[in-house]
Amino acid sequence: MKFGSTLTAAATLVAACAAADVDPIVIKGSKFFYKTNGTEFFIKGIAYQQDYSSNGTISGGNTYTDPLKDEAICARDIPLLTQLSTNAIRVYAVDPTANHDACMQMLADAGIYVIADLGEPKNSINRDTPQWNQEIYSRYTAVVDTFQKYSNTLGFFAGNEVTNAANNTEPSAFVKAAVRDIKAYIVQKKYRAIGVGYATNDDDQRTELAHYFDCGDASTAIDFWGYNIYSWCGKSGYKESHYQERTQEFSTYNVPAFFAEYGCNTEGPRIFAEVAALFGPDMTKVWSGGIVYMYFEEANKYGLVSVGSDNKATKLPDFTALSSQIAKVTPSGVASASYSPTNKPQSCPTQGPGWAANTTLPPSPNTAVCSCMTQSLNCTAKSDISDDDIETNFNYLCDPNNGDFCSGILANGSTGVYGAYSMCNAQERISWAFNAFFMDQTKNNPKNTDPCNFKGAAQKQTPKSAGTCRSVVSQAGDSGTGVITSAPTPSSTNSGGGSATSSTGAANILTVPNFNNGMLQMAVYITIAALVGAGMVLM
Repeated sequence: MKFGSTLTAAATLVAACAAADVDPIVIKGSKFFYKTNGTEFFIKGIAYQQDYSSNGTISGGNTYTDPLKDEAICARDIPLLTQLSTNAIRVYAVDPTANHDACMQMLADAGIYVIADLGEPKNSINRDTPQWNQEIYSRYTAVVDTFQKYSNTLGFFAGNEVTNAANNTEPSAFVKAAVRDIKAYIVQKKYRAIGVGYATNDDDQRTELAHYFDCGDASTAIDFWGYNIYSWCGKSGYKESHYQERTQEFSTYNVPAFFAEYGCNTEGPRIFAEVAALFGPDMTKVWSGGIVYMYFEEANKYGLVSVGSDNKATKLPDFTALSSQIAKVTPSGVASASYSPTNKPQSCPTQGPGWAANTTLPPSPNTAVCSCMTQSLNCTAKSDISDDDIETNFNYLCDPNNGDFCSGILANGSTGVYGAYSMCNAQERISWAFNAFFMDQTKNNPKNTDPCNFKGAAQKQTPKSAGTCRSVVSQAGDSGTGVITSAPTPSSTNSGGGSATSSTGAANILTVPNFNNGMLQMAVYITIAALVGAGMVLM
């Protein structure tokens, strides 16, 4: 953002500094606390994003509106949020290139913290074609870079309802890899400790999901758990809504758990009778509050306010009901100094018919490794290769019926087998496939006099592999399926992995197509030791 004068720039700097005075929220055991005075923090939150649905889809396509970049909109809405005793909002997609100083300062002044999802529609982990690669990593770390400076940033979600049925549990391996790498990135950049979590829906895999993301080494486990739950409708009760059952299940959880979305609307207007239970003595021992879905009225009729063509916000009956209910509750917590956590991490779920995700995770994106790989090839994609050409050639080369040209760029979150270069960007991955085909044809089919053409999409080059790159290529092997146990440090600002440079458009989310032998997916493969502590537990 460009400022019109040094006075404006100075004012912005002052605002940013003022925001830094807001007391950060920290984690100890399964609870949130204010860092300075050690008072337990319970989330009284609102989902705050227009034209965005909770499952990551947008009404209108792949664009989205960042709710925290428009100072006028924030000035309109924050007074209404305070009327609901709001102390946290959840935003589902933000623009890391935008300036958020004004809105974040106004939120801080109102005592409101922010939990930000890291993805956006075109660049996040997709349950149908899961990947953990340079493009997604760069997007996620860019959001971290932008929001870490605000001390009212409470945490980040690395995924939202990516797994939502028994037949799509494999993608959780890719999301857990994202949790691991974003936690490591925060440590590497020496940012203050900010938690990274996951938000799940309320389905039959709830137990396996909660255990999977919490199990194993602390460096790979979530720092907090978000639960999207809509089981209390109308005048239901603590037992009838299964709140009692869920509370018992999470009583042994060792990190904070809260409702990342709640507010069933099958019986409208909503009366929010569940608020008394959520912030009452039966649940506050286990849950750290919750986030009502949602502020803006959309076609799904979950809104607390309606925004008209005049851009004015009008309170709806749900607003009045929530305001009344939330004003009645005063959750009673514990002081950090007198709290000694005893809960332990969960055991990893066993793979079987209802759970496919492997505990071996897709390794971390690394631009230097991908650069070493492309330099070592005899045949590569041209720099101006189109997205359509990339997709067409993926369709052919990665069809196992046509040969084995993609082993080095495939990923399988169920078997835990990942190609060494599966975390590279789309142009680099197709270059690997081009070269594999070229080498095969040169050796086995002398009649093919131009095996590095692909209708003009590829070109020959003189391979280079010296120094550290020679070791990387050697570890990956000719097939690209070897384990890289040591790797060069990426030269990009995102020192832990992904690069901001990638092919444009659809290539950013291209995946290997689905064939008769099952979905072949892109992901990551390189093992990098990451020195990371137990997460956001700081006290």
